[in-house]
Amino acid sequence: MRSVQSLTLGLVLAMGVPSLFAQVGIGPIRHSVPSANPRVGTPATVLARGFKFRTLAVGTDPLENPSAKITHYGLLADGTRTEPDQNLYLVLSHVSGPTAGYNYGHHFLFQGHENGGNLAYVTRINLDVKDPAHRITLLTPEGSDGFTHFNSVDGSTYDPFTNTLFFTQEAGTGGGVFQVTNTWPPVVTTLDGILGKGGYEGIHPDDRGNLLIIEDAGGVGVNINPADATSPKTAKQPNSFVYRFVPNSKSDISKGGKLQALQVAIDGQPVIFNAGDPVGDTFSAKQLQLHTPGTSYPVKWVTIHDTAVDGTNSFDANAAAKVAGATPFKRPENAAFLPGAGFRTFFFCPTGDTDAPAGSVPDLAARGSWGSIFRVDLRENRNSGRISILVLADAAHASFDNLTFADTNTLLATEDRGDALHLQLNTLDSVWAFSTNGKSSAKRFIALGRDATSLAGGEDNEPTGLHVSNGLPLNFTQPGSLLNLLGARAFVTRQHGDNVTWEIVKGDN
Repeated sequence: MRSVQSLTLGLVLAMGVPSLFAQVGIGPIRHSVPSANPRVGTPATVLARGFKFRTLAVGTDPLENPSAKITHYGLLADGTRTEPDQNLYLVLSHVSGPTAGYNYGHHFLFQGHENGGNLAYVTRINLDVKDPAHRITLLTPEGSDGFTHFNSVDGSTYDPFTNTLFFTQEAGTGGGVFQVTNTWPPVVTTLDGILGKGGYEGIHPDDRGNLLIIEDAGGVGVNINPADATSPKTAKQPNSFVYRFVPNSKSDISKGGKLQALQVAIDGQPVIFNAGDPVGDTFSAKQLQLHTPGTSYPVKWVTIHDTAVDGTNSFDANAAAKVAGATPFKRPENAAFLPGAGFRTFFFCPTGDTDAPAGSVPDLAARGSWGSIFRVDLRENRNSGRISILVLADAAHASFDNLTFADTNTLLATEDRGDALHLQLNTLDSVWAFSTNGKSSAKRFIALGRDATSLAGGEDNEPTGLHVSNGLPLNFTQPGSLLNLLGARAFVTRQHGDNVTWEIVKGDN
């Protein structure tokens, strides 16, 4: 660990601060793919000019330490595809594995797998290893009862204060966060009594050891035309929350702390969840105001659970957020801290309804039916601030999922339209590059294709695991810091089908 820190400081001193940040990350992205791929056949995935893919893993790659049911990178022993999701890149020293004395190198890419059946798991791609027999390591094999007891593992992060990895489960009241130690064999601990149960996806620590957690929990469906009971019930009541956990000890999450949720106030009144009025929530004037470009509104964190008061029994975070009067959103999936903003500015992306009939209703489109990207700017104390909307999505830019920064001003966002919306619009997913200062138009960074395995299985691919980082495991080089983009690498997974994970590198495609 000391050698990595010394290297980072040495680079800063050698290059000088002004030149250090002249070009960081993988940006700028100067070119745009002209159009998305239609949902016809097996079109190739197209990357913007100046970049190309390097394949790191595919679903049929073997694990070096398979268990009875978990045998390959993206496949169970019975052939079930396991859907590797978000990627996490780390540069580590003295890493061990199942083969004693083996040199696993220093560069690693971690994934949680999104399958269910109590058989979701975590893998580690050993990027420096060439031997297929040791290339991919299983970190969470099933227990003696034949199950891992994890489902829909989605988000992942490294916490430099605890020196552990956190993974989230997007499984509603069966979801939550579990911790994996950076040791061999890994020690795995669930945190349901500390962070609660919820349909969690994105998770990101700040420079104080607080955890930003994003929830994706679908709401009640309502008619897209409230006056017509026969119209499709594909508009969804906002039902998901943005959380912050403030630990009692930033080096040990198990010591508890306060789980909080974001509350937006409009016209002096908080925007809250109304269980008895899903139509009113979906079509509310406050949701319209919240999604109107050029506006901003005050926000604050409200405490929904305090282990010092409420204890450490498992609890439903979504229900607690509703009781506390937090503000619901339409299925946020991820977040990203603005590099160099002192962890006081972050962006998060509600996916929306993922339905063309709903999005085609102007009143719903204006309230985020196609999706959105919000910006939150906190004051110096980080307990309050303001929220504004960066992107109000439309049919061409829709259903945002993963977020990461390509450089200090370019936010990358994947789409997760889903098979139904792909079919409705005859359009496959894209990855977009948005300027956070609004000085340039959106660029299509990736037009996703569809592999033959997905076509044969009657489904489409999805871009996920979009991640740009230099992987340095220090509290001043984590994502959200400027130093994190120095020498950064970029990764993405084409989920479903072949489940291929790529590194995005500069060069002609």
